[in-house]
Amino acid sequence: MWRHEPVVVVGAGPVGQTTALLLARWGVPSVVLDRRPGRDAVGSRAICQHRDVLDVWESVGAGRRIADAGVTWTTARTYHRGRELFAQTFSSPGRSPFPPFVNVSQCRTEQELDRCIAAEPLVDVRWDAPVTAVTQTADGVAVRAGGAEVRGSYAVVCAGARSDDLRRQLGVSFDGHSFDDRFLICDVRADLPHRADERHFHFDPEWNPGRQVLVHPCPDSTFRIDWQVPAGYDLAAETASGALDARIRQVVGDVPYELVWSSVYRFHSRVADRMRCGRVLLAGDAAHLVSPFGARGLNSGVADAENAAWKIAWAGFGRAPAELLESYHDERHAAAVENVAVTTATMDFLVPPDPGRARHRADVLARAATDPEARALVDSGRLSEPFWYVGSPLTTADRSRPFAGRPPRGQVPPAGPGILVPDAPVTLPDGTTTRLRALARDGFLLLTAPGADTGAATAAAAAAPGPATTLPITPASPPSGSTLRPAAGPERASRPGAAGEHADLTGVLGARPGEVWVVRPDAHVAAVLHRPTRDDLAAALARATARAAPSGEEHSDGVLPQRR
Repeated sequence: MWRHEPVVVVGAGPVGQTTALLLARWGVPSVVLDRRPGRDAVGSRAICQHRDVLDVWESVGAGRRIADAGVTWTTARTYHRGRELFAQTFSSPGRSPFPPFVNVSQCRTEQELDRCIAAEPLVDVRWDAPVTAVTQTADGVAVRAGGAEVRGSYAVVCAGARSDDLRRQLGVSFDGHSFDDRFLICDVRADLPHRADERHFHFDPEWNPGRQVLVHPCPDSTFRIDWQVPAGYDLAAETASGALDARIRQVVGDVPYELVWSSVYRFHSRVADRMRCGRVLLAGDAAHLVSPFGARGLNSGVADAENAAWKIAWAGFGRAPAELLESYHDERHAAAVENVAVTTATMDFLVPPDPGRARHRADVLARAATDPEARALVDSGRLSEPFWYVGSPLTTADRSRPFAGRPPRGQVPPAGPGILVPDAPVTLPDGTTTRLRALARDGFLLLTAPGADTGAATAAAAAAPGPATTLPITPASPPSGSTLRPAAGPERASRPGAAGEHADLTGVLGARPGEVWVVRPDAHVAAVLHRPTRDDLAAALARATARAAPSGEEHSDGVLPQRR
Protein backbone atom coordinates (compact mmCIF):
# COMPACT_ATOMS: atom_id res chain seq x y z
CA MET A 1 0.00 0.00 0.00
CA TRP A 2 1.15 3.56 -0.78
CA ARG A 3 2.02 5.15 2.58
CA HIS A 4 2.61 8.70 1.40
CA GLU A 5 0.60 11.65 0.17
CA PRO A 6 -0.70 11.34 -3.40
CA VAL A 7 1.45 12.48 -6.29
CA VAL A 8 0.36 15.90 -7.58
CA VAL A 9 0.07 16.04 -11.37
CA VAL A 10 -0.12 19.60 -12.69
CA GLY A 11 -2.07 19.65 -15.94
CA ALA A 12 -4.88 17.41 -17.23
CA GLY A 13 -3.80 17.19 -20.85
CA PRO A 14 -2.78 13.85 -22.38
CA VAL A 15 0.63 13.83 -20.67
CA GLY A 16 -0.91 14.54 -17.27
CA GLN A 17 -3.69 12.01 -17.86
CA THR A 18 -1.17 9.36 -18.88
CA THR A 19 1.03 10.09 -15.87
CA ALA A 20 -1.90 9.71 -13.47
CA LEU A 21 -3.16 6.50 -15.08
CA LEU A 22 0.28 4.90 -15.11
CA LEU A 23 0.84 5.85 -11.47
CA ALA A 24 -2.51 4.24 -10.64
CA ARG A 25 -1.45 1.11 -12.50
CA TRP A 26 1.45 0.85 -10.06
CA GLY A 27 -0.88 1.48 -7.11
CA VAL A 28 0.08 5.13 -6.62
CA PRO A 29 -2.72 7.68 -6.01
CA SER A 30 -2.61 11.10 -7.65
CA VAL A 31 -4.37 14.44 -7.65
CA VAL A 32 -4.55 16.09 -11.08
CA LEU A 33 -4.89 19.88 -11.04
CA ASP A 34 -5.85 21.94 -14.10
CA ARG A 35 -6.44 25.67 -14.45
CA ARG A 36 -9.27 25.25 -16.99
CA PRO A 37 -12.94 24.95 -16.01
CA GLY A 38 -13.22 21.71 -17.97
CA ARG A 39 -12.15 19.78 -21.02
CA ASP A 40 -11.67 21.59 -24.36
CA ALA A 41 -14.28 20.20 -26.75
CA VAL A 42 -12.81 20.96 -30.18
CA GLY A 43 -9.52 21.28 -32.03
CA SER A 44 -7.23 18.68 -33.54
CA ARG A 45 -3.98 19.92 -31.94
CA ALA A 46 -1.65 16.92 -31.41
CA ILE A 47 -3.06 14.41 -33.89
CA CYS A 48 -0.40 11.90 -34.93
CA GLN A 49 0.16 9.08 -32.44
CA HIS A 50 2.97 6.54 -32.79
CA ARG A 51 2.32 2.81 -32.36
CA ASP A 52 4.64 2.67 -29.34
CA VAL A 53 2.58 5.39 -27.63
CA LEU A 54 -0.59 3.45 -28.41
CA ASP A 55 1.15 0.53 -26.66
CA VAL A 56 1.60 2.66 -23.53
CA TRP A 57 -2.04 3.74 -23.63
CA GLU A 58 -3.13 0.13 -24.09
CA SER A 59 -1.43 -0.70 -20.79
CA VAL A 60 -4.01 1.56 -19.08
CA GLY A 61 -6.92 0.36 -21.22
CA ALA A 62 -7.16 3.09 -23.86
CA GLY A 63 -4.78 2.20 -26.70
CA ARG A 64 -7.11 0.08 -28.81
CA ARG A 65 -10.01 2.52 -28.43
CA ILE A 66 -7.81 5.47 -29.46
CA ALA A 67 -6.47 3.54 -32.45
CA ASP A 68 -9.96 2.50 -33.53
CA ALA A 69 -11.18 6.09 -33.24
CA GLY A 70 -8.44 7.36 -35.54
CA VAL A 71 -7.40 7.15 -39.17
CA THR A 72 -4.43 5.07 -40.26
CA TRP A 73 -2.52 6.63 -43.11
CA THR A 74 -0.35 4.35 -45.16
CA THR A 75 1.18 6.70 -47.74
CA ALA A 76 3.06 9.99 -47.41
CA ARG A 77 3.38 11.99 -50.64
CA THR A 78 5.77 14.91 -51.03
CA TYR A 79 5.39 17.59 -53.71
CA HIS A 80 7.43 20.52 -54.98
CA ARG A 81 5.58 23.22 -56.91
CA GLY A 82 2.80 20.76 -57.68
CA ARG A 83 5.08 17.97 -58.90
CA GLU A 84 5.22 14.77 -56.87
CA LEU A 85 8.77 14.10 -55.75
CA PHE A 86 8.20 10.75 -54.07
CA ALA A 87 5.76 8.68 -52.05
CA GLN A 88 6.64 6.72 -48.93
CA THR A 89 4.48 3.73 -48.09
CA PHE A 90 4.61 2.48 -44.52
CA SER A 91 5.03 -1.19 -43.82
CA SER A 92 2.38 -3.32 -42.18
CA PRO A 93 2.46 -3.37 -38.38
CA GLY A 94 4.14 -6.78 -38.44
CA ARG A 95 4.41 -8.09 -34.88
CA SER A 96 2.77 -5.02 -33.34
CA PRO A 97 -1.02 -4.98 -32.89
CA PHE A 98 -1.03 -1.30 -33.88
CA PRO A 99 -0.36 0.51 -37.16
CA PRO A 100 2.75 2.73 -37.45
CA PHE A 101 0.77 5.96 -36.93
CA VAL A 102 -2.83 6.87 -36.18
CA ASN A 103 -4.33 10.31 -36.72
CA VAL A 104 -6.90 11.24 -34.10
CA SER A 105 -7.71 14.62 -32.58
CA GLN A 106 -6.22 15.42 -29.21
CA CYS A 107 -9.67 16.06 -27.77
CA ARG A 108 -10.77 12.52 -28.76
CA THR A 109 -7.61 11.08 -27.20
CA GLU A 110 -8.40 13.00 -24.02
CA GLN A 111 -11.96 11.66 -24.03
CA GLU A 112 -10.73 8.07 -24.10
CA LEU A 113 -8.18 8.71 -21.35
CA ASP A 114 -10.92 10.41 -19.32
CA ARG A 115 -13.00 7.23 -19.61
CA CYS A 116 -10.15 5.31 -18.00
CA ILE A 117 -9.73 7.96 -15.31
CA ALA A 118 -13.46 7.85 -14.48
CA ALA A 119 -13.08 4.15 -13.66
CA GLU A 120 -9.89 4.64 -11.64
CA PRO A 121 -10.41 5.46 -7.92
CA LEU A 122 -6.74 6.32 -7.45
CA VAL A 123 -6.99 9.39 -9.72
CA ASP A 124 -8.66 12.59 -8.44
CA VAL A 125 -9.06 15.29 -11.14
CA ARG A 126 -9.76 18.86 -10.03
CA TRP A 127 -10.67 21.56 -12.54
CA ASP A 128 -10.60 25.32 -11.90
CA ALA A 129 -7.38 24.76 -9.98
CA PRO A 130 -4.68 27.04 -11.41
CA VAL A 131 -1.34 26.15 -9.86
CA THR A 132 0.65 29.22 -8.85
CA ALA A 133 3.38 27.75 -6.66
CA VAL A 134 5.18 24.48 -6.01
CA THR A 135 7.43 24.27 -2.95
CA GLN A 136 9.29 21.31 -1.51
CA THR A 137 9.19 20.11 2.07
CA ALA A 138 11.34 17.59 3.88
CA ASP A 139 9.19 14.68 2.77
CA GLY A 140 7.02 15.99 -0.05
CA VAL A 141 5.67 18.97 -1.96
CA ALA A 142 3.18 21.73 -1.26
CA VAL A 143 1.24 22.98 -4.27
CA ARG A 144 -0.77 26.21 -4.21
CA ALA A 145 -3.81 25.81 -6.48
CA GLY A 146 -6.75 28.18 -6.68
CA GLY A 147 -6.16 29.57 -3.20
CA ALA A 148 -5.84 26.16 -1.56
CA GLU A 149 -2.79 24.10 -0.67
CA VAL A 150 -2.49 20.53 -1.91
CA ARG A 151 0.09 18.30 -0.25
CA GLY A 152 1.84 15.62 -2.23
CA SER A 153 4.71 13.17 -2.05
CA TYR A 154 5.98 14.19 -5.50
CA ALA A 155 4.84 16.51 -8.26
CA VAL A 156 4.91 16.04 -12.02
CA VAL A 157 4.44 19.31 -13.92
CA CYS A 158 2.63 18.62 -17.21
CA ALA A 159 1.09 22.08 -17.55
CA GLY A 160 2.27 22.74 -21.10
CA ALA A 161 4.34 25.46 -22.69
CA ARG A 162 2.97 28.20 -20.45
CA SER A 163 4.69 26.91 -17.34
CA ASP A 164 7.14 29.81 -17.13
CA ASP A 165 6.27 30.79 -13.54
CA LEU A 166 6.66 27.25 -12.23
CA ARG A 167 9.93 26.73 -14.07
CA ARG A 168 11.19 30.05 -12.68
CA GLN A 169 10.27 29.04 -9.12
CA LEU A 170 12.16 25.79 -9.58
CA GLY A 171 15.21 27.60 -10.94
CA VAL A 172 14.88 25.93 -14.34
CA SER A 173 15.90 27.74 -17.52
CA PHE A 174 14.11 27.11 -20.82
CA ASP A 175 16.64 28.08 -23.43
CA GLY A 176 16.16 27.83 -27.17
CA HIS A 177 14.62 29.94 -29.89
CA SER A 178 11.34 30.70 -31.63
CA PHE A 179 10.69 30.77 -35.37
CA ASP A 180 9.41 33.96 -36.97
CA ASP A 181 6.87 32.50 -39.38
CA ARG A 182 3.47 31.42 -38.10
CA PHE A 183 1.43 28.40 -39.07
CA LEU A 184 -2.30 28.41 -39.72
CA ILE A 185 -4.19 25.23 -38.80
CA CYS A 186 -7.67 24.50 -40.13
CA ASP A 187 -9.72 21.39 -39.42
CA VAL A 188 -11.87 21.06 -42.52
CA ARG A 189 -14.64 18.48 -43.00
CA ALA A 190 -15.04 17.51 -46.66
CA ASP A 191 -15.59 14.44 -48.83
CA LEU A 192 -12.14 13.75 -50.30
CA PRO A 193 -11.95 9.95 -50.63
CA HIS A 194 -8.73 10.02 -52.67
CA ARG A 195 -6.94 11.54 -49.67
CA ALA A 196 -8.56 9.51 -46.91
CA ASP A 197 -5.42 7.52 -46.07
CA GLU A 198 -2.62 9.75 -47.35
CA ARG A 199 -0.47 12.50 -45.89
CA HIS A 200 0.41 15.22 -48.43
CA PHE A 201 3.29 17.65 -47.94
CA HIS A 202 3.67 20.53 -50.42
CA PHE A 203 6.84 22.57 -50.82
CA ASP A 204 6.27 25.95 -52.48
CA PRO A 205 2.86 25.26 -54.05
CA GLU A 206 1.52 27.97 -56.35
CA TRP A 207 -1.29 28.58 -53.86
CA ASN A 208 1.19 29.23 -51.00
CA PRO A 209 4.30 30.44 -52.84
CA GLY A 210 7.60 30.28 -51.01
CA ARG A 211 6.13 28.37 -48.10
CA GLN A 212 4.74 24.95 -47.18
CA VAL A 213 1.38 23.21 -46.74
CA LEU A 214 0.74 19.92 -44.92
CA VAL A 215 -2.52 17.96 -45.24
CA HIS A 216 -3.33 15.13 -42.80
CA PRO A 217 -6.45 12.89 -42.93
CA CYS A 218 -8.44 12.70 -39.70
CA PRO A 219 -11.59 10.84 -38.62
CA ASP A 220 -15.10 11.81 -39.72
CA SER A 221 -13.99 13.00 -43.19
CA THR A 222 -11.99 15.79 -41.56
CA PHE A 223 -8.63 17.02 -42.81
CA ARG A 224 -6.04 18.90 -40.80
CA ILE A 225 -4.42 21.52 -43.06
CA ASP A 226 -1.31 23.44 -41.93
CA TRP A 227 -0.18 26.47 -43.94
CA GLN A 228 3.09 28.26 -43.27
CA VAL A 229 2.14 31.96 -43.20
CA PRO A 230 4.07 35.23 -42.69
CA ALA A 231 4.84 36.56 -39.22
CA GLY A 232 2.15 39.25 -39.49
CA TYR A 233 -0.65 36.94 -40.62
CA ASP A 234 -4.12 38.00 -39.39
CA LEU A 235 -6.66 35.16 -39.28
CA ALA A 236 -9.60 37.39 -38.37
CA ALA A 237 -8.92 39.72 -41.28
CA GLU A 238 -8.55 36.85 -43.75
CA THR A 239 -11.78 35.29 -42.51
CA ALA A 240 -13.69 38.56 -42.87
CA SER A 241 -12.39 39.24 -46.37
CA GLY A 242 -13.21 35.79 -47.71
CA ALA A 243 -9.54 35.04 -48.35
CA LEU A 244 -9.62 32.12 -45.91
CA ASP A 245 -12.36 30.47 -47.96
CA ALA A 246 -10.26 30.94 -51.09
CA ARG A 247 -7.24 29.47 -49.30
CA ILE A 248 -9.19 26.36 -48.27
CA ARG A 249 -10.69 25.99 -51.77
CA GLN A 250 -7.20 25.78 -53.22
CA VAL A 251 -6.72 22.58 -51.23
CA VAL A 252 -10.16 20.91 -51.26
CA GLY A 253 -11.48 22.15 -54.60
CA ASP A 254 -15.14 22.84 -55.28
CA VAL A 255 -16.64 20.25 -52.93
CA PRO A 256 -18.74 21.45 -49.98
CA TYR A 257 -16.75 21.82 -46.77
CA GLU A 258 -17.21 22.78 -43.12
CA LEU A 259 -14.56 24.69 -41.18
CA VAL A 260 -14.56 22.89 -37.82
CA TRP A 261 -11.72 24.72 -36.08
CA SER A 262 -8.87 27.08 -36.86
CA SER A 263 -5.89 28.51 -35.03
CA VAL A 264 -2.58 30.27 -35.63
CA TYR A 265 0.55 29.23 -33.79
CA ARG A 266 4.27 29.84 -33.67
CA PHE A 267 6.92 27.15 -33.39
CA HIS A 268 9.44 27.03 -30.58
CA SER A 269 12.51 24.92 -29.99
CA ARG A 270 13.33 24.85 -26.27
CA VAL A 271 14.49 22.40 -23.59
CA ALA A 272 14.49 22.80 -19.81
CA ASP A 273 18.01 22.55 -18.42
CA ARG A 274 16.68 20.38 -15.57
CA MET A 275 13.76 17.95 -15.79
CA ARG A 276 14.11 16.82 -12.18
CA CYS A 277 14.27 19.22 -9.24
CA GLY A 278 14.18 17.17 -6.07
CA ARG A 279 10.68 15.74 -5.81
CA VAL A 280 9.40 17.69 -8.82
CA LEU A 281 9.63 16.37 -12.38
CA LEU A 282 8.88 18.30 -15.57
CA ALA A 283 7.19 16.46 -18.44
CA GLY A 284 5.79 17.15 -21.89
CA ASP A 285 5.66 20.71 -23.19
CA ALA A 286 6.54 22.02 -19.74
CA ALA A 287 9.98 20.47 -20.31
CA HIS A 288 10.51 20.69 -24.06
CA LEU A 289 9.00 22.36 -27.12
CA VAL A 290 9.56 21.24 -30.70
CA SER A 291 7.95 21.94 -34.05
CA PRO A 292 5.16 19.48 -34.91
CA PHE A 293 6.83 18.24 -38.10
CA GLY A 294 7.64 14.66 -37.15
CA ALA A 295 4.97 14.38 -34.42
CA ARG A 296 7.54 14.47 -31.62
CA GLY A 297 5.62 16.60 -29.11
CA LEU A 298 2.89 14.53 -27.48
CA ASN A 299 4.59 11.25 -28.42
CA SER A 300 7.69 12.23 -26.43
CA GLY A 301 5.52 13.57 -23.60
CA VAL A 302 3.90 10.16 -23.17
CA ALA A 303 7.37 8.62 -22.94
CA ASP A 304 8.15 11.19 -20.22
CA ALA A 305 5.03 10.08 -18.36
CA GLU A 306 5.91 6.40 -18.47
CA ASN A 307 9.49 7.02 -17.39
CA ALA A 308 8.36 9.20 -14.48
CA ALA A 309 5.58 6.89 -13.28
CA TRP A 310 7.52 3.69 -12.78
CA LYS A 311 10.43 5.50 -11.14
CA ILE A 312 8.18 7.40 -8.71
CA ALA A 313 6.47 4.09 -7.85
CA TRP A 314 9.76 2.24 -7.29
CA ALA A 315 11.20 5.04 -5.16
CA GLY A 316 7.98 5.60 -3.21
CA PHE A 317 7.44 1.92 -2.42
CA GLY A 318 11.04 1.66 -1.23
CA ARG A 319 12.10 -0.63 -4.07
CA ALA A 320 14.75 1.84 -5.21
CA PRO A 321 16.58 4.85 -3.74
CA ALA A 322 15.52 8.41 -4.47
CA GLU A 323 18.52 8.57 -6.79
CA LEU A 324 16.45 6.64 -9.33
CA LEU A 325 14.52 9.87 -9.99
CA GLU A 326 17.71 11.54 -11.19
CA SER A 327 17.81 9.06 -14.05
CA TYR A 328 14.51 10.56 -15.21
CA HIS A 329 16.45 13.71 -16.07
CA ASP A 330 19.37 11.75 -17.52
CA GLU A 331 17.16 9.79 -19.91
CA ARG A 332 14.37 12.15 -20.84
CA HIS A 333 16.56 15.26 -21.14
CA ALA A 334 18.74 13.35 -23.61
CA ALA A 335 15.57 12.39 -25.50
CA ALA A 336 14.43 16.02 -25.58
CA VAL A 337 17.81 17.17 -26.90
CA GLU A 338 17.59 14.54 -29.65
CA ASN A 339 14.09 15.67 -30.59
CA VAL A 340 15.17 19.30 -30.74
CA ALA A 341 18.12 18.37 -32.96
CA VAL A 342 15.90 16.42 -35.36
CA THR A 343 13.12 19.01 -35.54
CA THR A 344 15.53 21.95 -35.80
CA ALA A 345 17.13 20.30 -38.83
CA THR A 346 13.65 19.96 -40.32
CA MET A 347 12.79 23.60 -39.66
CA ASP A 348 16.12 24.73 -41.13
CA PHE A 349 15.13 22.92 -44.32
CA LEU A 350 11.54 24.19 -44.31
CA VAL A 351 12.45 27.76 -43.32
CA PRO A 352 16.15 28.25 -44.22
CA PRO A 353 17.75 30.70 -41.75
CA ASP A 354 20.37 32.03 -44.17
CA PRO A 355 20.99 32.37 -47.94
CA GLY A 356 23.39 29.42 -48.05
CA ARG A 357 20.85 26.97 -46.67
CA ALA A 358 18.14 28.50 -48.86
CA ARG A 359 20.25 27.74 -51.93
CA HIS A 360 20.89 24.21 -50.64
CA ARG A 361 17.16 23.60 -50.20
CA ALA A 362 16.34 24.96 -53.66
CA ASP A 363 18.98 22.72 -55.22
CA VAL A 364 17.80 19.62 -53.34
CA LEU A 365 14.15 20.16 -54.27
CA ALA A 366 15.02 20.84 -57.92
CA ARG A 367 16.93 17.55 -58.18
CA ALA A 368 14.76 15.35 -55.95
CA ALA A 369 12.26 14.20 -58.58
CA THR A 370 14.97 12.38 -60.55
CA ASP A 371 17.94 12.03 -58.18
CA PRO A 372 17.59 9.44 -55.37
CA GLU A 373 20.48 11.00 -53.43
CA ALA A 374 18.78 14.40 -53.47
CA ARG A 375 15.46 12.79 -52.58
CA ALA A 376 17.00 11.40 -49.39
CA LEU A 377 17.92 14.97 -48.35
CA VAL A 378 14.35 16.30 -48.56
CA ASP A 379 13.28 16.93 -44.95
CA SER A 380 9.59 17.40 -44.24
CA GLY A 381 9.92 15.86 -40.77
CA ARG A 382 11.55 12.70 -39.42
CA LEU A 383 8.62 10.93 -37.80
CA SER A 384 8.56 10.18 -34.08
CA GLU A 385 10.50 7.21 -32.73
CA PRO A 386 11.23 5.96 -29.20
CA PHE A 387 14.48 7.20 -27.72
CA TRP A 388 17.36 4.81 -27.00
CA TYR A 389 18.77 4.85 -23.45
CA VAL A 390 22.17 3.45 -24.47
CA GLY A 391 24.00 6.14 -22.47
CA SER A 392 21.78 5.89 -19.40
CA PRO A 393 23.29 5.26 -15.96
CA LEU A 394 20.70 2.47 -15.62
CA THR A 395 21.86 0.57 -18.71
CA THR A 396 24.48 -2.19 -18.55
CA ALA A 397 26.64 -2.10 -21.67
CA ASP A 398 27.09 -5.01 -24.06
CA ARG A 399 30.18 -4.49 -26.18
CA SER A 400 29.05 -7.16 -28.60
CA ARG A 401 26.06 -4.96 -29.49
CA PRO A 402 27.53 -1.49 -30.10
CA PHE A 403 24.99 1.22 -30.78
CA ALA A 404 25.46 2.56 -34.31
CA GLY A 405 23.72 5.86 -33.63
CA ARG A 406 20.50 7.30 -35.02
CA PRO A 407 19.12 4.71 -37.47
CA PRO A 408 18.10 5.53 -41.05
CA ARG A 409 14.74 7.23 -41.38
CA GLY A 410 11.86 4.80 -40.90
CA GLN A 411 14.02 2.13 -39.27
CA VAL A 412 14.57 1.12 -35.64
CA PRO A 413 17.85 0.16 -33.96
CA PRO A 414 18.56 -3.55 -33.47
CA ALA A 415 17.35 -4.82 -30.10
CA GLY A 416 19.90 -4.42 -27.34
CA PRO A 417 20.66 -2.53 -24.12
CA GLY A 418 18.80 0.77 -23.92
CA ILE A 419 16.44 -0.03 -26.81
CA LEU A 420 12.66 -0.42 -26.49
CA VAL A 421 12.13 -4.17 -26.62
CA PRO A 422 10.44 -5.36 -29.84
CA ASP A 423 6.90 -6.57 -29.35
CA ALA A 424 5.71 -10.09 -30.13
CA PRO A 425 2.89 -12.41 -29.09
CA VAL A 426 3.61 -14.69 -26.13
CA THR A 427 1.75 -17.85 -25.19
CA LEU A 428 1.16 -18.34 -21.46
CA PRO A 429 1.15 -21.72 -19.71
CA ASP A 430 -2.65 -21.84 -19.69
CA GLY A 431 -2.73 -21.44 -23.46
CA THR A 432 -3.80 -17.80 -23.51
CA THR A 433 -1.73 -15.26 -25.39
CA THR A 434 -0.45 -11.87 -24.41
CA ARG A 435 2.33 -9.65 -25.72
CA LEU A 436 5.95 -9.30 -24.72
CA ARG A 437 5.63 -5.60 -23.91
CA ALA A 438 2.52 -6.23 -21.82
CA LEU A 439 4.53 -8.67 -19.69
CA ALA A 440 7.42 -6.24 -19.45
CA ARG A 441 5.18 -3.47 -18.20
CA ASP A 442 4.25 -5.51 -15.14
CA GLY A 443 7.73 -5.16 -13.64
CA PHE A 444 11.19 -6.38 -14.53
CA LEU A 445 11.29 -9.22 -17.04
CA LEU A 446 14.20 -11.65 -17.40
CA LEU A 447 14.24 -13.37 -20.79
CA THR A 448 16.40 -16.50 -20.84
CA ALA A 449 17.75 -17.83 -24.14
CA PRO A 450 18.59 -21.52 -24.67
CA GLY A 451 21.70 -22.43 -22.71
CA ALA A 452 21.25 -19.75 -20.05
CA ASP A 453 21.19 -20.68 -16.37
CA THR A 454 17.46 -20.42 -15.71
CA GLY A 455 18.06 -21.18 -12.04
CA ALA A 456 20.22 -18.07 -11.72
CA ALA A 457 17.53 -16.00 -13.44
CA THR A 458 14.82 -17.45 -11.21
CA ALA A 459 16.86 -16.70 -8.09
CA ALA A 460 17.63 -13.15 -9.23
CA ALA A 461 13.94 -12.52 -9.94
CA ALA A 462 12.98 -13.89 -6.52
CA ALA A 463 15.45 -11.55 -4.82
CA ALA A 464 14.42 -8.45 -6.76
CA PRO A 465 12.89 -5.69 -4.59
CA GLY A 466 9.90 -5.29 -6.92
CA PRO A 467 7.87 -7.44 -9.29
CA ALA A 468 10.11 -9.52 -11.55
CA THR A 469 9.31 -12.45 -13.81
CA THR A 470 11.36 -14.88 -15.91
CA LEU A 471 10.42 -15.97 -19.41
CA PRO A 472 12.27 -18.66 -21.38
CA ILE A 473 12.61 -17.70 -25.03
CA THR A 474 12.65 -21.25 -26.37
CA PRO A 475 10.03 -23.30 -28.19
CA ALA A 476 9.97 -25.84 -25.36
CA SER A 477 6.88 -26.23 -23.21
CA PRO A 478 6.96 -24.31 -19.93
CA PRO A 479 8.07 -26.41 -16.97
CA SER A 480 5.61 -27.42 -14.30
CA GLY A 481 5.08 -24.86 -11.60
CA SER A 482 5.21 -22.02 -14.09
CA THR A 483 3.61 -18.78 -13.06
CA LEU A 484 1.39 -16.49 -15.04
CA ARG A 485 1.87 -12.80 -15.60
CA PRO A 486 1.91 -10.87 -12.29
CA ALA A 487 -1.42 -9.33 -11.40
CA ALA A 488 -1.83 -5.57 -11.58
CA GLY A 489 -1.88 -3.52 -8.40
CA PRO A 490 0.38 -2.26 -5.65
CA GLU A 491 0.81 -5.64 -3.94
CA ARG A 492 2.37 -7.41 -6.92
CA ALA A 493 5.15 -9.65 -5.66
CA SER A 494 8.18 -11.03 -7.45
CA ARG A 495 7.10 -14.21 -9.19
CA PRO A 496 10.01 -16.23 -10.51
CA GLY A 497 9.47 -19.03 -12.97
CA ALA A 498 8.42 -19.10 -16.59
CA ALA A 499 5.68 -16.67 -17.53
CA GLY A 500 5.29 -18.40 -20.88
CA GLU A 501 7.13 -19.10 -24.09
CA HIS A 502 6.99 -18.33 -27.77
CA ALA A 503 9.16 -19.79 -30.50
CA ASP A 504 9.61 -16.48 -32.28
CA LEU A 505 11.21 -14.50 -29.47
CA THR A 506 14.77 -15.60 -30.17
CA GLY A 507 14.52 -14.25 -33.70
CA VAL A 508 12.60 -11.14 -32.66
CA LEU A 509 15.34 -10.15 -30.24
CA GLY A 510 18.31 -11.56 -32.09
CA ALA A 511 19.08 -13.41 -28.86
CA ARG A 512 22.14 -15.67 -28.73
CA PRO A 513 22.54 -18.95 -26.83
CA GLY A 514 23.23 -18.47 -23.15
CA GLU A 515 21.97 -14.89 -22.95
CA VAL A 516 19.63 -13.35 -20.40
CA TRP A 517 17.85 -10.14 -21.36
CA VAL A 518 16.78 -7.86 -18.51
CA VAL A 519 13.82 -5.65 -19.48
CA ARG A 520 12.68 -2.66 -17.42
CA PRO A 521 9.10 -1.81 -16.38
CA ASP A 522 8.90 0.68 -19.27
CA ALA A 523 9.81 -2.12 -21.73
CA HIS A 524 13.33 -0.83 -22.43
CA VAL A 525 16.15 -3.35 -22.32
CA ALA A 526 18.35 -2.72 -19.27
CA ALA A 527 20.98 -5.39 -19.97
CA VAL A 528 21.91 -8.31 -22.19
CA LEU A 529 24.23 -10.68 -20.33
CA HIS A 530 26.02 -13.75 -21.70
CA ARG A 531 25.77 -16.81 -19.45
CA PRO A 532 25.35 -14.65 -16.35
CA THR A 533 25.53 -15.85 -12.78
CA ARG A 534 22.96 -14.89 -10.18
CA ASP A 535 25.33 -12.16 -9.00
CA ASP A 536 25.68 -10.79 -12.54
CA LEU A 537 21.91 -10.55 -12.87
CA ALA A 538 21.56 -9.03 -9.41
CA ALA A 539 24.11 -6.37 -10.40
CA ALA A 540 22.22 -5.54 -13.60
CA LEU A 541 18.94 -5.25 -11.68
CA ALA A 542 20.63 -3.10 -9.05
CA ARG A 543 22.02 -0.80 -11.70
CA ALA A 544 18.64 -0.60 -13.46
CA THR A 545 17.09 0.67 -10.22
CA ALA A 546 19.96 3.00 -9.25
CA ARG A 547 20.91 0.78 -6.32
CA ALA A 548 24.42 0.54 -7.78
CA ALA A 549 26.18 3.74 -8.82
CA PRO A 550 27.63 3.82 -12.34
CA SER A 551 31.41 3.79 -12.30
CA GLY A 552 32.07 5.81 -15.46
CA GLU A 553 33.35 2.80 -17.42
CA GLU A 554 33.35 2.91 -21.19
CA HIS A 555 29.91 2.42 -22.70
CA SER A 556 29.18 1.28 -26.22
CA ASP A 557 28.86 4.88 -27.35
CA GLY A 558 31.35 6.53 -25.01
CA VAL A 559 31.63 7.24 -21.31
CA LEU A 560 28.49 7.08 -19.23
CA PRO A 561 27.33 10.46 -17.96
CA GLN A 562 28.04 11.21 -14.33
CA ARG A 563 25.20 12.42 -12.12
CA ARG A 564 25.08 16.01 -11.01
